[in-house]
Amino acid sequence: METTVNKRGSIGFAFRQSVPVMLGYIFLGIAFGLLLQDAGYHFGWAFLSSVVIYAGSMQFVLVSLLTGGASLFYAAVMTLFINGRHIFYGLSFVEKYKKMGVACPYMVFSLTDETYSLLCSIKVPEGMEENKVFFWISFLDHCYWVIGSVMGALAGSRIGFDSTGIDFSMTALFIVIVVEQWQEQKSHFAALLGAVCGVSWLLILGPDRFILPALCSCVIVLLVVQGQTKDFMVEKRGTM
Repeated sequence: METTVNKRGSIGFAFRQSVPVMLGYIFLGIAFGLLLQDAGYHFGWAFLSSVVIYAGSMQFVLVSLLTGGASLFYAAVMTLFINGRHIFYGLSFVEKYKKMGVACPYMVFSLTDETYSLLCSIKVPEGMEENKVFFWISFLDHCYWVIGSVMGALAGSRIGFDSTGIDFSMTALFIVIVVEQWQEQKSHFAALLGAVCGVSWLLILGPDRFILPALCSCVIVLLVVQGQTKDFMVEKRGTM
């Protein structure tokens, strides 16, 4: 059983690692809360949607769906296209999350773009349980988003201003993450492949339907390249 000291250490380490996400999520959450309040929904809806949905970019789209009177079917399809990428993220954590027991469903639910980026690059210090650190990072990131959303909705109910363009904040955070990943990784093949597939499908299908085809194309190419690399390494070892 994890001691109190180790538990505090895990939470403290998780908090320090999640500070960049906190700075992004607080302000992004505020932007979402402001938009939701501007659409006529009070802070209670901001809290509930951020706790239950917790979908980042989809929550921004949710505002327009609510104000436009979209059907449940249309909302479901839009959610699949916008957040379907999380299916691909989750594949690399399936075995790891299975070992986390009762926390597994929440870990699957809380796997956002930014949390995924953190969990992929984190190096857990000796003496700490990786599962505990992973859980606290995911939970803290979720809390940041909820807090920001409620703050934005409360501020929007008291301060009136033009919210045009505020939804670009999510795009801005994605750009920052891409730049950081580019600087940290030695190989830029995956990033360049993503850019090529994304732009290609964007031109073919348009901005509303390109995300899933682009992701599928990237995954297929990466699997093929990985398979060829493994075969090459096997052949090379066989000739030695």
